[in-house]
Amino acid sequence: ERTISDAERKAKDEKLNFAANLLARASGVYEHLAEKVLPEWDKAIGATKTERPPELAKVVVTALAKMAVADANQLAIRKLMTRSAYDSTLTPGPPLPKSHPPTSLLGKLYINASSLYTSALSLVNAASPTSNDSKEVNANLRHYLSDESTFCSAMSHRWFGVDAGEAPGRCGEGVAFLAWSKSELESLKESKLKLSVGGKVNKEEKAAKKDRLADELDSAKVFLKYYQKMNDSVHFCPVSSNAEIRGKVPEGRAAIQSKSYEPPMPSFGPTSEEGLRRQAEAVSLQEANDQDPDASGGGGAD
Repeated sequence: ERTISDAERKAKDEKLNFAANLLARASGVYEHLAEKVLPEWDKAIGATKTERPPELAKVVVTALAKMAVADANQLAIRKLMTRSAYDSTLTPGPPLPKSHPPTSLLGKLYINASSLYTSALSLVNAASPTSNDSKEVNANLRHYLSDESTFCSAMSHRWFGVDAGEAPGRCGEGVAFLAWSKSELESLKESKLKLSVGGKVNKEEKAAKKDRLADELDSAKVFLKYYQKMNDSVHFCPVSSNAEIRGKVPEGRAAIQSKSYEPPMPSFGPTSEEGLRRQAEAVSLQEANDQDPDASGGGGAD
């Protein structure tokens, strides 16, 4: 919003940062569940006897860890762009304001998030390979992962396109990237994503997604039109094919990493502070007895 003050914008930035850190911590909790808790559970009661909902399968919990950190990265990207979004409110599209983050960096951040969503979707699909599976993972989760993967992919291609469009001799490559981004966003617009809470359609969340998608699609069209015009009138570069630009997509880069979870020490039991102290005392006493059997008071008269 153009009327927002710097203080208000910074306060919103803090909220974004706080939310991103919470999601990074949530990712660490999911990783702990997948790597520590569930294997111990199976070991304790036997994997064959374990009856759990699909959301508690190790592959699905691992997928949730990837999803949480991907969501955190999207918020981190949003925070990175708040200043430039404010500066370009009245003039969206090119030229970018000086406060805008490097376009190549944005592309790498988005492609990393897309890869995380794609990996999570593969794991979820592996947990319910058939649509007739009675233990199938909730369809809304699969839709969410699929759509967010495509959205982040489209955003990465948009920023790679802008980066190429501004470079000497690469305007044709920029046009190809932007056309790819526009195509991906249009495919999302036509998708029939249904977000639900408690089995009912969440209309507010669906409307928010629709508005976000419409805004980004309009922006992609503005950038594409601008660079097409520049190429047709100034640069005259050949427009790259899809195969050519696919081979030029760089490796992703993370804006935020999953935060490892360390469970708190139990208040009671063998692994509590008191339990560990008693075990240490017992070990020390046993070692002393092994070194001097008479120290235990067991020695008798001749």
